[in-house]
Amino acid sequence: MRKLDGDTLLVATHNAGKLEEIAHLLEPYGVRVIGAGERGLPEPEETETSFAGNARIKAHAAAQATGLPALADDSGIAIDALDGAPGVYTADWAETGSGRDFILAMGKAHDRLRESGAPQPWTARFCCTLVLAWPDGHDEVFEGTVEGWIVWPMRGAQGHGYDPIFQPAGHDVTFAEMDRWEKNRISHRADAFTKMIDGAFG
Repeated sequence: MRKLDGDTLLVATHNAGKLEEIAHLLEPYGVRVIGAGERGLPEPEETETSFAGNARIKAHAAAQATGLPALADDSGIAIDALDGAPGVYTADWAETGSGRDFILAMGKAHDRLRESGAPQPWTARFCCTLVLAWPDGHDEVFEGTVEGWIVWPMRGAQGHGYDPIFQPAGHDVTFAEMDRWEKNRISHRADAFTKMIDGAFG
């Protein structure tokens, strides 16, 4: 496992909320986090069929463009009764042609579950894959998950994406009903980050 030995990490995202969350997680390790937007980097096309593949595209593109170690993630929800869909196409299910509508995406997931005839509970998991890449082409991969199930109707106004229909195992509320920091503590991204910190900073 290669260790991160510099004090600056480029995060290959243009999402300010995600950048803030990652900076908060890495603050205790003395790492300065900068976003792809600060360096004017374009968002590369995600053409792979796995979370790891798409995260690798983003991390390596950023590392090559800046000469800095770069971190990228790809994440989504996998529903067992739908054979793991939407999976890597989680965001695509929300595309409308003029932006993303996750109310539409959650409705699509529910419609497909009803059509499948699968009995409840509809088990599912959020998945996150982090790729930490170096300019010389080396990378390390860290995968995190949180198990739970799909509920209907939607509940809660916190969070984003499919959070209103995902209830994590061991809890009686959805991600969208949870306090932001409580969700971040148990999320798929937190699981992947714990593994990365143990590996790259431990």
